[in-house]
Amino acid sequence: MTLLETLARGAGAIAAYAAVGVILMIVGFYVIDWATPGKLSEIIRSERNPNATLLATSALAAVGLIVAASIWASGGRLAEGLAGTAVFGLVGIVVQTVAMLVFDRIVGISVRDLVKEPDLQPGARLLAVTHVAIGLITAVAVI
Repeated sequence: MTLLETLARGAGAIAAYAAVGVILMIVGFYVIDWATPGKLSEIIRSERNPNATLLATSALAAVGLIVAASIWASGGRLAEGLAGTAVFGLVGIVVQTVAMLVFDRIVGISVRDLVKEPDLQPGARLLAVTHVAIGLITAVAVI
């Protein structure tokens, strides 16, 4: 294989993984949007709510960890890697959302209340770390 072919193949793989990663992050954003009251993008953009922003960004960071681990675990097998990335990414999004709802019910940290608060709340920090931890756990499980 020539250098040009190698570079083209690598660039194609990067583009494919990036596309799957972006799609997963968009899905993750809208799942978090579904789990929070109001329109999340509006709460972040117009109200500049730090709690909603932290919850959304931590969820996206967690999805990024899962995507990176899936790429690593694929061992250069593109089709398998893309399929694994999509499946493991979706599982991670579901687990994050369930964890957020469980914290709401069991621990009493209400996402609904957090996104109404104009100042950054300790509960938002806790949920954000939970998102990243679940992403990391899922990522390591993939590897």
